[in-house]
Amino acid sequence: MSDIHNILRIDASARKDGSITRDMADETLNHFAALGPIRVETRNVGEGLPFVDQDWVGANFTPIDARTNAQIAKLALSDKLIAELASADTLVLATPIYNFGIPASLKAWIDLIARAGVTFKYTESGPQGLLTGKKAVVLMASGGTPLGSSYDYASPYLRHVLGFMGITDIEFIAQDVTKKDAAEKRADVSKQIKAL
Repeated sequence: MSDIHNILRIDASARKDGSITRDMADETLNHFAALGPIRVETRNVGEGLPFVDQDWVGANFTPIDARTNAQIAKLALSDKLIAELASADTLVLATPIYNFGIPASLKAWIDLIARAGVTFKYTESGPQGLLTGKKAVVLMASGGTPLGSSYDYASPYLRHVLGFMGITDIEFIAQDVTKKDAAEKRADVSKQIKAL
């Protein structure tokens, strides 16, 4: 790791004002900044990303040296998103839980960065992640889904898919069931952030 801590911040909330996860991300970045110099790249996936389509799949499965200019252009955003993640020491991923899972915009980001031969590869012993040596801090908020509950489909998925790409050092911090004991839960979130 260089003297500057490189952080990729992903905001997945559709809300800009009043977003709990954005507030959590702000606090997390302030905490890291107090520990030493940081460089932050921010990607607001909550504004939407294109979904993978037939042309994208065709371009992705075409060998690099055989891709047309149109295919190269089709993969340009995916390449940029992967480069942002590859250059980060730490991923700060701030996401709400929508309907027991992650927002569609965050799933679109994952679909654009999970690429065989780029962020993971298949070997004789099984898949191997290529984005190793990184830490992820996943900040989650939910109005009614407790983190780790039987109907929380967001955190297990994120743990699995990030690990699949090689990011296995993952810390989850949640302000869940936000309608109940909100002040106490927010104080506990701050305590967990300070412990990072």
